[in-house]
Amino acid sequence: MNRRNFIKTTAAAVASSAFMRCTTKKVASKPNILFCIADDASYPHMGAYGCSWVKTPAFDYVAKNGVLFTHAYTPNCKCAPSRACILTGRNSWQLEEAANHWCYFPHKFKTYAEVLTENGYHVGYTTKGWAPGVPGEIDGAPRQLTGKPYDEHKTTPPTPQIANTDYAANFEAFLKDKPADEPFCFWYGSREPHRRYEYGSGINKAGKKITDIDKVMPFWPDNETVRTDMLDYAFEIEYFDSHLQKMLDLLKESGELENTLVVVTADNGMPFPRVKGQEYEYSNHLPLTMMWPEGIKNPGRVVDDFVSFIDLAPTFLELAGVDPEAGGMQPVEGRSLTDILASPKTGIVETQRDHVLIGKERHDVGRPNDQGYPIRGIVTDEYLYVQNFESSRWPAGNPETGYLNCDGSPTKTVILENKNKKQSVDYWGLSFGKRPGGELYNRQNDPACMNNLADKPEYAELKEKLKTQMFAELKQQGDPRMFGRGNIFDEYPYADQSGVNFYERFQRGEKLNASWVNPTDFEK
Repeated sequence: MNRRNFIKTTAAAVASSAFMRCTTKKVASKPNILFCIADDASYPHMGAYGCSWVKTPAFDYVAKNGVLFTHAYTPNCKCAPSRACILTGRNSWQLEEAANHWCYFPHKFKTYAEVLTENGYHVGYTTKGWAPGVPGEIDGAPRQLTGKPYDEHKTTPPTPQIANTDYAANFEAFLKDKPADEPFCFWYGSREPHRRYEYGSGINKAGKKITDIDKVMPFWPDNETVRTDMLDYAFEIEYFDSHLQKMLDLLKESGELENTLVVVTADNGMPFPRVKGQEYEYSNHLPLTMMWPEGIKNPGRVVDDFVSFIDLAPTFLELAGVDPEAGGMQPVEGRSLTDILASPKTGIVETQRDHVLIGKERHDVGRPNDQGYPIRGIVTDEYLYVQNFESSRWPAGNPETGYLNCDGSPTKTVILENKNKKQSVDYWGLSFGKRPGGELYNRQNDPACMNNLADKPEYAELKEKLKTQMFAELKQQGDPRMFGRGNIFDEYPYADQSGVNFYERFQRGEKLNASWVNPTDFEK
């Protein structure tokens, strides 16, 4: 019996023994869902993955008592499009305007949170849901793409750069609002470790040392400034984790933990050059763990299947017993993860989950005519193939407008300041220089994606095979770029009116606000 037939023929879907360990406890018919998403954190930087310089006891607890995924990917490495994929179960190239950062969210794409709200769930979020962009309205009120906001409670954060939202207190308020007979779905949307950081906070406030870091990414210089920047990033991940711990404690105290599916991840890779906003291994490969005491078989498993963010919405809806299309959603591309949760297996659970697709269109502005940098890619167990469709454009944005698709940071500043120095590694070229049309990397031997194999004759057949497979799947998914209509993504309006036509206005001498980069990032 396949998964969908199993769910349909079970009176109380998740109460079935296929979704629970041996227990005498009564299992609720629908699980609660606590979805926790850090803002800009890469795959390796959680303790459960072996990272020693970032301490994440709450994430590690969820992994120890649930499932730890080693190959989880976002289709698009930027806040708004990545979150849109989570909410709709569709790849970003299937989301029209929502493929872009700072867009007007299309009315036609209903989210899993909206569907659960209509189907008996108490749904809410704190701080950062789908963002940045304009969600649109329903009956004159803003759409609640991630549920009702809970942002009343504030706290004094350890640095001024960390959000003053008391995430855990807002979750507690949400739980108090919950009707006794309703399951809940809550989105914990942290703003950490998004930039900016208080420089030196990892050392001065967390007692870290630059020698704690076992290695620096080979596409950045290995010096005290970069290591300090990395430790500040670690400090903010730990702050995210501390509120996760408080939420787990609240669930234990309320008796809700046993039947709550806890999902912990991040929206995209770390806010450093050549990572966030790009489409490489550390950009799209993200942390993901799930815990559900009453519903996960053989907890403590490590699963190596390739899973995508588009798999989350169908998972949540299936466990809630709701059909996405019957709920008004556009056809979902992702595949529910319930078989993995129900399986006792470790390693590879579903052999067909052997690759994912990634890509992007327009992120931040800063190129002529507000153009994006379109990419599509395919990730397999051994290789990453990337197709850059407009390789004449600057991948991180134009130099004269500050490389706006790369957040300002000490690491970025170091790379730009040393641009013209003779070094063994071309750090500027790797992060900001123009790229060839095709890139192929052995992600097992070269996870940093430093050695492009695309033009080596011995890899020509493999490159063509991956490209053919990728294009075939993209065509099947209706990607406009596969049908000569890729320009439509650049024609969708940029929702932040202060940034529209940024390049042209800046070139005319207009003073524009680009607060996410440093003034020194702009090059003459």
